[in-house]
Amino acid sequence: MTIFNGKSYLGKLMKKILLLSVLLVCITVALTAQTQKPKFDPVGKWKFDAPYAPEGYNNGIMEFVFAEGKYSAFISFTGSDYKIPLEGVKVANDSIRLNLYVEGADIVIKLKMESDSKITGAALSPDGEIPLTAVKEKQ
Repeated sequence: MTIFNGKSYLGKLMKKILLLSVLLVCITVALTAQTQKPKFDPVGKWKFDAPYAPEGYNNGIMEFVFAEGKYSAFISFTGSDYKIPLEGVKVANDSIRLNLYVEGADIVIKLKMESDSKITGAALSPDGEIPLTAVKEKQ
């Protein structure tokens, strides 16, 4: 014959509930981190072409770097060695979003990684949308 001890039973039940809660939190955190990992890694140098952009801004190099748990990016235009830091860099799944301030204008750049070596997208300027493509440079 088993004697029911209320305190012991409640204590075990509370431990199980606490363990289950901790387990659910860990799974949620792991899934959140996994869904934010990009489908393709943009790190490296990308040669871009934006044929409808103003002369001097229509091609060059975009460079993506991953350090200290976050992405940063730079852009340089053909004919210049100066690297302009891009602001608001957001990389998620196959999408990249960047901001560039040039000649008094805020430019929003929205990109989609088509593969590990090709990016397509557009720069949204005050003058309109400018399509662009980029190809990853070989290391």
